[in-house]
Amino acid sequence: MASLEIETKTVQISNGDLAIDAYLATPKQEGSYPGIIVVQEIFGVNDHIRDITRRLASEGYVAVAPAIYQRIAPGLELGYTEEDITLGRSYKEQTQADELLNDIKATIDYLYSLPQVQRIGVGTIGFCYGGHVVYLVAVLDEIKATASFYGAGITNSTPGGGEPTINRTKDIKGTIYAFFGLEDPLIPNEQPDEIEAALKKHNISYQIFRYPNADHGFLCDQRGSYNPEVAADAWQQVLSLFNTTLKK
Repeated sequence: MASLEIETKTVQISNGDLAIDAYLATPKQEGSYPGIIVVQEIFGVNDHIRDITRRLASEGYVAVAPAIYQRIAPGLELGYTEEDITLGRSYKEQTQADELLNDIKATIDYLYSLPQVQRIGVGTIGFCYGGHVVYLVAVLDEIKATASFYGAGITNSTPGGGEPTINRTKDIKGTIYAFFGLEDPLIPNEQPDEIEAALKKHNISYQIFRYPNADHGFLCDQRGSYNPEVAADAWQQVLSLFNTTLKK
């Protein structure tokens, strides 16, 4: 399918008293489309996250990237310097699992409020910290497909503390694809194995992709760890996941 022309804008998602800034990308062509939520890294809704959102819209989805640091750092947009990493991590440590679940649920409700979005369930895609978040929120009933990229800490932590996120695996409803680089210093190679074991134990529909010679952040073409060959393969797997689960 040829790439669709798209349009983008900044919107606000209402979650009780909180107004969450978000970047929305939609196909220009009239019609109804599945919705996808793009979850940021620790760097905020920056150019890379906006680019992913646009790419998904051009493939025939309504894609939205909510600012999940809205409570603690509204308007945050960082690069990839050591100072940026330190700052982004400091905000990550202030997030709470229940708040993230509520924010993503509000984002689903927002997508469903749009006339061009099909109310058939949504997809999520997240990177690094966002890769952890999308695994966490995969327990929501409306989420039919999850693409988790190099999500660190899933096996041994959860935002805000408490039982590790992997313990929620039994409650995942849809299909999950998880992507890891085997040269990622932030994710020991046994962690993807633990995740796969949990998914298999609970009969979750899944695929785990392990890429040799791939580092953390391999999909981001603005980072030194970008791996074009691996990124191209992973992106095709993402489209396969969303096309088979959301476009029927």
